[in-house]
Amino acid sequence: MIARLLAFSVHLFTASGAFLAFLAMLAAMRGAWAEMFAWLGAALVVDGVDGPMARKLRVAARAARWSGVILDLIVDYLTYVFIPAVALVTSGTMYYPLAIPAAAIIIITGAIYFADTRMKTRDASFQGFPGCWNMVVLVLFATDLTNATGFWIILLISVTQFMPLRFVHPVRTKLWRNVSLPVCCAWVAFAGWACWTHFQQPFICTLGLMASSIYLLTVGVVQQAMGLGRAE
Repeated sequence: MIARLLAFSVHLFTASGAFLAFLAMLAAMRGAWAEMFAWLGAALVVDGVDGPMARKLRVAARAARWSGVILDLIVDYLTYVFIPAVALVTSGTMYYPLAIPAAAIIIITGAIYFADTRMKTRDASFQGFPGCWNMVVLVLFATDLTNATGFWIILLISVTQFMPLRFVHPVRTKLWRNVSLPVCCAWVAFAGWACWTHFQQPFICTLGLMASSIYLLTVGVVQQAMGLGRAE
């Protein structure tokens, strides 16, 4: 009985990410963008921890009535896709002639991607951009890109969601993990720095954020081009 309760508590922990998404939405309604990204960051921590907890407590066997996979996708869609799209429009980071179509691209293609049954590859990478629009929108907040440039970046990335291109998981993808994981940690540090300064960060922070973003976006494709890892 206790084992089953502990297993179910993992589902509750995963579901808490939805409440963190709610808090992020409240922050967005107040225009508190740094706070919004902080709540989304907290949800990202939950997303990173609940999987190992579920495997440790054998949730799939002891609380099988509830699908942890489906629950995780619901929370991820809110925090990775929906709220970042809302922030893009309401913040004025991108003007309305482009912001609404950009948000539509993010929301619609993100929904389709999260329903893709073949998004994961055998080497624990992702096939197609893994819908991490929270990271993309944060970079747009932190950089001085023009509206048109930001729109084309969103459009290009959205197309890659449906292409057989590999994107690494910094923790789970073993290939080059000794580089990818530190780069991911650096991205988190630069993103936190940008949020802390309310996106008035120094140039070195902006440069680091952009460089780490480019690495995380392209390293899987580079591995694929070199014939490394397994794509299916």
